[in-house]
Order: sequence, then C-alpha cells, then structure tokens
Amino acid sequence: MTGSTEPSSPESRPKVLYVMGAGRSGSTILGVCLGNCEGVFYGGELDKWLPREGRPAGEREEREELWQRVRERVPGAEPLFGREAHNNLERSSALFRRRARRVRARLRPEFLRVTQDLYRAIADTTGSTHVIDTSHYPLRARELQRLDGIELYALFLVRDPQGVVASFDRDDVPEPRFRESKTNAYLWLTYGLSLWVFLRQPRARRMLVRHEDLLAEPERVLRAILELTGSAAALPDLEHLKIGAPLQGNRLLAAETIALRRSAGGEKRPRRPLTAVLQAPWSAIFARLRPASRTALSASRAQV
Repeated sequence: MTGSTEPSSPESRPKVLYVMGAGRSGSTILGVCLGNCEGVFYGGELDKWLPREGRPAGEREEREELWQRVRERVPGAEPLFGREAHNNLERSSALFRRRARRVRARLRPEFLRVTQDLYRAIADTTGSTHVIDTSHYPLRARELQRLDGIELYALFLVRDPQGVVASFDRDDVPEPRFRESKTNAYLWLTYGLSLWVFLRQPRARRMLVRHEDLLAEPERVLRAILELTGSAAALPDLEHLKIGAPLQGNRLLAAETIALRRSAGGEKRPRRPLTAVLQAPWSAIFARLRPASRTALSASRAQV
C-alpha cells in the first residue's frame, strides 16, 4: 500500500462508494437516495474537504457541528489545507500541468494518510459502515485505490451525453456554463480516465450505473448497488428523501428533503448532431462495460 497509512482489519474498514464520471450526471440524487439507507452516510463531494479546510458549505448549525467533529478526528491535516493537493492529485487537468509529477510525489504520502483518516473519521462520527463520496474526479478514485484502510467500491455514473451537454449550457443555475464543444472535450477526458480507473478496480467492487436506469427503476438500481457493497438495508421512501449533512454538492442540497422524480421515458430534449457523433464511441463502450446496473436489472426481471 502506498502512503503512510497503517493497515486495518477488514472489520474496521469503512466501505467507500466513490461515484466518478462527468458532472451533471445525477450523482447528487444517487448519493441522497443511498444516504437514506440504514448504515449509509452521504458525504457529498469530499474532494472539497481540503480546499474548504474541513468546513461544509452553507450555514446549518447541525451540519457544521458534524463536520467539526470529523475534523477533530483527522489530526495533522492542516498543512494540506488549500487547493494544492486537490489541483495536483485529483483534478483531471493536473495531467497537463508542468512539474505536476514532482508535486504529486511530494504531496501523495500525506494526502493518502489524511484521506484515509477522513473516511474513517466520517464513519466513526456518523456510526456508518458505508460512506458515499460523489467527488466525480477519476484521478481521486485512482488515489483511493492505493489505500488499504478502506474498502473501495467504484460506481461509474454515466448519463445520456445530450443531457450533460444541455445541463452545462443552462444559464439559470449558479454552476459554470460550457459550450457544446468544451463539454464534449470534457466528456472525452473524463470518460477516458474513468474507464482506466474502472478497469483497474476489482470486478467485484465496481459497477457502471446509468442515470436513466436510476430514474426509470430506482428500486432495482439501488438494490443492485447495495447488494454489490454487502448491504441488506431496506430501501428508503423515494418520495421523502432527507438531504442529511453532506459536505458540499449542488443546489439540491439547499433543501431539507427532496423527492426522486421518476422518468420511464428518458429525458426529452433536442438532439445535437455534433454531440451524437462525438459521443457515439462512448455509447458503444458503455453498452459492453461490465458489471453494470443494467445487467443487474435484466437479471432481476428474469427472476420476476
């Protein structure tokens, strides 16, 4: 195991469900759904823990108190606070930075120790066996694969690229807006790195999850994920989902509760020919990628 972390017994290791893939793919609603299951804590985008110095977004007292307790359980993290580790070890753009390799080598041992301590602190503080991290970045997942003190599960979340492109092109949300060409380039980089990390993950601890499957048959998709991670928790009431106390996420987290909006027919929006052409290879790859929640759905239907 790389880094300065100490080995842990399997019984003491939290199960970390890492959701990777492109932004605007539905990771928040997936994380909230799973976080409403017994023994599962939805941590949100935990890559922001170091840049935010362990403090959550928003001003809710209960959330601030929880993350203060977590911070107290991660000693020696202060030298890593800020964006240096995040920018050089986690963000996909680090691949294009000069001298980033030397910086990564310097930061990695302490980054791995602190990150492992963070997951264990979250599990201990919340009394959870499973921690959901929706940070997206595949390079963060690659770093997590180096840790012996957690049991990592990689969930590669994908969405119809037309939906991702349309979401990035919206001007009525606070998140950054990208043009179609930039979003397609982003998808190619993110999917390429995610595929590399996904295939390095043991088959028994990885799953491709389609956002459209989650909206169409959420109970089946959630059950497949829980079974993958060894959880027998009952499924939550999808009409009344508590947000909980994630560190950071998108605008949905401003509410106290939300409901999953089912969609059996998929998203209805104009098709962009450029995106259809550029993303066609990925559609073919995802159709063959295993294991996948769609495979689990087909198996479940066969048993009904």
